[in-house]
Amino acid sequence: MADDGDDDPDEPVVLPIEDSIDLHAFAPKDVPAVVESYLEAARERGLKEVRIVHGRGKGVQKERVRQVLGRSEHVAHFEEATPDRGGFGATLAKLKRPG
Repeated sequence: MADDGDDDPDEPVVLPIEDSIDLHAFAPKDVPAVVESYLEAARERGLKEVRIVHGRGKGVQKERVRQVLGRSEHVAHFEEATPDRGGFGATLAKLKRPG
């Protein structure tokens, strides 16, 4: 059987760009790059606000996410999600308009 390349661990994972991303599926070391790429793609898609689910835990992942949001050229404002949208375990980010 020929190898079709679908199982190559070095292949990038392509995710649909929606108004929310759950970071639980990503290795902690990859989170900053994942968030920055997601913000750029979400802004290009025309989304005005996104929800980033980082989990509750000890707040380490939340702090990493907020560091990325604070220095991102794509973000106008960010804040903790309301309780119905994840509360302490998620952050909402308002995106700047493209270009």
